[in-house]
Amino acid sequence: MSITETATEVPLSTAFKQGSLELHRETEASTFIDDLMKGKVNLAGYVSYLKSLRLVYAALEEVARRYAAEPLVAAMHDPALERLGCIEADIEALSTGAPEENLCKHEAATAYAARIHAAAAEAPERLVAHHYTRYLGDLSGGLAIGRILERTFALDGAGLAMYHFADIKAKLYKDDYRARLDGLPLDEGQRAGAVDEVLTAFRHNQAVFQELGQDLAAYRR
Repeated sequence: MSITETATEVPLSTAFKQGSLELHRETEASTFIDDLMKGKVNLAGYVSYLKSLRLVYAALEEVARRYAAEPLVAAMHDPALERLGCIEADIEALSTGAPEENLCKHEAATAYAARIHAAAAEAPERLVAHHYTRYLGDLSGGLAIGRILERTFALDGAGLAMYHFADIKAKLYKDDYRARLDGLPLDEGQRAGAVDEVLTAFRHNQAVFQELGQDLAAYRR
């Protein structure tokens, strides 16, 4: 199924999921995230990952607020989803001072952040694509990562603010989010562009994990 077919023949949330399915699987299979999910990454490696996320969410939340009056963005924007403050708190709580925390240069995350800024300037539906990719991921696989970190490091909740969404029930919220997404009044070109941007977001995610994976020997428990 081509991107155009996916973007025009099914609800937008389904088009996003179907269009990105292969890239999603590839991203989850990245060595760094696979080891993280298996509890094989140490705290220094996880903090390095958070430092990459900090760059990405700083960009996403800045542009989401900037374009919040745009109807397409307004339909999806919700300050309750914002993660930047949580990420900064987690970095402070979990930093070990180990030299390997600073191994990653976060070049992939910097490029990801730049793409978010560019996408928002190009078209609001492209910003929505990044919003969907990050926050729906946080409310799905992200919550699983939080549980794994809790078990692996016995954190007793400390340093896991990233995965705590106050007053949000993940399943209900995701259902409502997808309904709002499907209700966006996009024409054929906008829908295809939005699906294309989801693929771009996943490729940037892959690049972040690949960069972190270059230092995996230092990040393994």
